[in-house]
Amino acid sequence: MEPRQSRQERRSALQDLLQKDPFLTDWQLADELKVSVATIRLDRMALDIPELRERARMIAASTYSEVKALQGEEVIGELIELSLGQDGTSVLNVTDQMVFARNQILRGHFLFAQGNSLAVALVDSDVVLTKSADVRFYQPVHLSERVVAKANVTSTQGNRYYVSVNSFVHDEVVFRGEFVVVDVRDKGGVQHD
Repeated sequence: MEPRQSRQERRSALQDLLQKDPFLTDWQLADELKVSVATIRLDRMALDIPELRERARMIAASTYSEVKALQGEEVIGELIELSLGQDGTSVLNVTDQMVFARNQILRGHFLFAQGNSLAVALVDSDVVLTKSADVRFYQPVHLSERVVAKANVTSTQGNRYYVSVNSFVHDEVVFRGEFVVVDVRDKGGVQHD
């Protein structure tokens, strides 16, 4: 039997978990720390940590202000990190409107749209278009799961940005995409090869 953590140790562990993944629910935190949901709520209140909905709103507000090419509702998933021209992360919570009714599996275009919009959001420009995409779907995603997409700009050539996107559910790869996005602002548009 494991010794119980002190309140201070538990609250420190709670802060560490939310630092790594601010989108964890109270239920997930309770499961991870092996305490009740009520204990997590009391700890959050004592630490002045808002509930999930408010944390997501605060993160989104600060991150979306950097995005130029897309409006907030045009980004599929919630942006949680963004370094223009470098990398970014978004989270997509799968709802019943996104899945096939007969099997509760996420429709693939949502995974593509999450990756594509994240790739476009990385470019510091008002007008960015997708030139090409090479995508692979690895395993199905189900209702209520959470997809974490991580994007990196791997190289640039003039106004072209080469972006690699990897999407995960519980540390398992579910989608990979290699996107070429083009900054068409004052650069003569998308050029053909």
